[in-house]
Amino acid sequence: MIRSPYRLALLAALALATAGVLPAQNSASAQDPVLRAMLAEMQRSKSQLKLADVQAPYYVDYRLTDVDQYVAEAAFGAVRNSLRTRVRMLRIVVRVGDYKQDSYYGPGEGVVDVGPLDDDETGLRHQLWLGTDRAYKAASEALTAKQAELKKYSVDQQLDDFAHASPVQLVVPLARLDFSPEPWLATLEEASGLYKTDPQVQSLNASLRFTVTNRYFVSSEGAMVRTGDSFYQVYVGGYTQAADGMRLDRSHAYQVRQMKDLPAKAEVLSRTRELLTSLKQLRDAPVSEEEYRGPVLLSADAAAGVMSELVGPNLLGNRPMLGQNARTTGDWANNYKSRVLPDFLTVVDDPTLTTFAGRTLLGNYEVDDEGVKPSRVALIEKGGLVSYLLSREPIRDFPSSNGHGRASVAGPPTSSLGNLIVQSSDALSTHELKKKLIEACQQRNLPYGYFVETLGPRLTPRLLYRVSTKDGHEELVRGAVFGDLDTRALRNDIVAAGKEFDSEDRLDPIPQSVVSPALLFDELEVKRGDVAKHKLPEYPPPAGTE
Repeated sequence: MIRSPYRLALLAALALATAGVLPAQNSASAQDPVLRAMLAEMQRSKSQLKLADVQAPYYVDYRLTDVDQYVAEAAFGAVRNSLRTRVRMLRIVVRVGDYKQDSYYGPGEGVVDVGPLDDDETGLRHQLWLGTDRAYKAASEALTAKQAELKKYSVDQQLDDFAHASPVQLVVPLARLDFSPEPWLATLEEASGLYKTDPQVQSLNASLRFTVTNRYFVSSEGAMVRTGDSFYQVYVGGYTQAADGMRLDRSHAYQVRQMKDLPAKAEVLSRTRELLTSLKQLRDAPVSEEEYRGPVLLSADAAAGVMSELVGPNLLGNRPMLGQNARTTGDWANNYKSRVLPDFLTVVDDPTLTTFAGRTLLGNYEVDDEGVKPSRVALIEKGGLVSYLLSREPIRDFPSSNGHGRASVAGPPTSSLGNLIVQSSDALSTHELKKKLIEACQQRNLPYGYFVETLGPRLTPRLLYRVSTKDGHEELVRGAVFGDLDTRALRNDIVAAGKEFDSEDRLDPIPQSVVSPALLFDELEVKRGDVAKHKLPEYPPPAGTE
């Protein structure tokens, strides 16, 4: 291949620009055109970015997120979409001022753009140059606006705007999305085609989403990071209607980090048949009583959902808006060093783990989206809140990041969960928990207690059983909701926890896992929900269902 003199000169300039930044032992970084372009343009920004009569930036970072994704869906035995997409998103942040007070406010929080998919260094550098220029001008205006806004408030304790951090240099191999879609499309078709076994099923769909994300991050502090992640998700969901018109939903998902850990077709079909069986059982189940108050046992699966919804968000150390003196934005902003859970429960977040109790965790990462390595954080010890998950935006009593500043594809980094793990110092077996449930109900002369196997959106029970206090018999019921399942109930009403664990895994907007044992509540309100009921279909389904 013949190289033009301009091309040779550009390559030489890039080599010189990156020589002082790239570690000698990491040849992979020198071979990556994206990293070369980002590092070279960062060097230019550090040396040349200065407006007349405007302070030069004290900090700049570039983040490029490269997402390669394949999604497909089948319904009623036929594929209805199959699409592979790839996108690169750029986020450029320029901070004017200093670590104590800077321009990260409103329009000064960064510039977002769609990046080029090819590896043309000149094109990427040009886009970085223009974005940096825009971000710098916006930052200078934002600092003035922020200082004017701060004059309106009296703040008890002035916090730094940005925490210092040691620059991380890490370049790992790029992740690749390499697979044959045909076998998976056949699995989706066959799984969704099982609707034919039950003419009263009104929807049955099967879908998949395979995503590979490569993240690039460089900063003026000297950080240089390239990491890659893969996530593979297979989902089956459907719904039916009871005779009274109540809609009943069930779903199941597999979410793993490696394709080899996905289930074989036989398992997907088996779980789909189980899902259809549970829909029929729900149709035939009685509606829950109008109101119940008493002991309730949540399975590990259901408890993980509760911890994800009620505990996780309140452990995030996100700073409130300007002028507010609260420590964080969560419900536990004023509970630091106070009891928030029973004294036998401990909660940690550890993004360095890839598995726990035999389960794959989705919240593992090597460096967060601010270039900080994550730490294991003890958050709740013996029921008392002792720390928060932190980005590089300090909050009161916590001046430094613990590596939990994470971002969606194009969003700003904020404090986020990684792998949140709830453990008990006095764990009981499943048999012991159910025995304890029955005994608690007997002490109150209640004819039954409740056992929740799984939850749906908004912590609504999907599989809820009445457990007889006479003989332990379990009866499935439908149409119930919780009346008072909140953080106060977590603090005051949990009386026991199990030995076995399950997890609530989420990929959007940021991958995370919440692991919990089963939890026994001494008292919760379970009542009949105000569930919308719709008319059943006026005439039978077409021929072809069994």
